Amino acid sequence: MDALNTARETLPAPRQRGLSAPLKRYFGTPLNALITLVCLWLMVRLATAAWGWLVTRAVMEGGPEACKGGTGACWPFLAAKLRFMIFGFYPYDEHWRPALALGLFLCAIIISMMPRFWGRGLVWLWIAVPLICGVLMYGGVFGLPVVTTTNWGGLPLSFMLSFVGLALGFPLGVVLALARSSKLPAIQVIAIIFIEVVRGVPLVSILFMASVMLPLFMPDGLTVDKLLRAQVAIIIFAGAYIAETVRGGLQAVPKGQHEAAAALGLGYWLAMRKIILPQALKIVIPPLVNIFIGFFQDTTLVTIIGLLDFLDTVRASLRDPNWQGIAVIEGYVFAALVYAVFSYAMGSYSRFLEQRLKTDHDRSAAGG
Repeated sequence: MDALNTARETLPAPRQRGLSAPLKRYFGTPLNALITLVCLWLMVRLATAAWGWLVTRAVMEGGPEACKGGTGACWPFLAAKLRFMIFGFYPYDEHWRPALALGLFLCAIIISMMPRFWGRGLVWLWIAVPLICGVLMYGGVFGLPVVTTTNWGGLPLSFMLSFVGLALGFPLGVVLALARSSKLPAIQVIAIIFIEVVRGVPLVSILFMASVMLPLFMPDGLTVDKLLRAQVAIIIFAGAYIAETVRGGLQAVPKGQHEAAAALGLGYWLAMRKIILPQALKIVIPPLVNIFIGFFQDTTLVTIIGLLDFLDTVRASLRDPNWQGIAVIEGYVFAALVYAVFSYAMGSYSRFLEQRLKTDHDRSAAGG
C-alpha cells in the first residue's frame, strides 16, 4: 500500500486544459472578461489621447506664437522656463552652484542607500555634504558672491526642506516614541502633549506660527532666517508623525524580546539599540516611507510663508504674460513627472529594504 502511494506521488500531475492561471484571473468568467475588455479599451483610448497630446499634435519648436491655437502640448514653453522652474529666482549666471549642490545631495542619498556603505562613515558624509551645499548656495567664501535665502527656490529648496526635515525629524521621532513608551510619568506626559498638539494642527498652521508669530516673541534686533524657521517647523511636524509610527513598531515587538534582553543583563538603552529598535524599525518601514513621500510632496505648503518651492516656480512660470493662456498644463505635467519619479524611487527602495532586512526566520518561514 505504501509503495502504491509512493508511486502515485511520483506520477506527474494531470495536465490542465483551458486557460492558464493568469488568463483565468482576467477571463475566467463572463463578468471578468467584460470588465477586462472595458478596462483595456479605456487604457488604449487614454494612451492614444496622451500620445496625441504629447507627441503627434505637440509643438516642438518656436515661441508663444507657434503654440497659439494648437491642440497639443507646447514644449517650447518648457524649454524656455525649465531653468526658472528648477532654480527659481537664483541668479541666472550662478545656476551652476545650486545644480552642483543638488547633485552632491543626490549622490549622498544614493551612497546612503547602498548597504556596502552603511557604517559610521555616513555620519561624516552627512555632516560634510550639508555644509558644502550651504556654502555653495549662500556663498561669501572662495570668491562666491552672496545669494541670500530669499532668492533660493525651485527643486533644490524642495529637496532641502523635505530631506533635511526628515533626516532630522527621524531621530526626533524615535526619541519621542521612546519617551511616550517610557515608564517615567513626567517624560511620558511631556511626550504625549508634544505629539498630540503637533499632530492636532495642520502643517500650514505650524509654518504660519514659525514665520509670523515667532518673530513677535523675539527680542528687538534679533531675527531668525525665514528658511531656517520653516525648516525647524517641518522637522517638528515630521518628528511627531514619525514618533507615532515608531511607537506602533515598538508595541509590535514581542514581549519575549524584552525579557530576553533583560535575561542577558542588557540595560535599557543597550537593549533598545541592539534588540528592540532594529526589530521595531523593520516592522514600520512601509508606513515610514508613506510619511516620507507625503512630506516630500507637502513641502509645497511653504509657499504660504513666501518661500518659492518647486511647484510654486512652476505656477509662476505659467503666470508669465508671454505664455499665459498658451501653456496651461505643460508645467504641471513636468512637476507631476518629477514628483512621481522621486516618490516611486522611495517606494521601490522601501521594498528593497524590506527584503534586505528580513531575518533568517522570516526567510525560512517564507521558504517553508
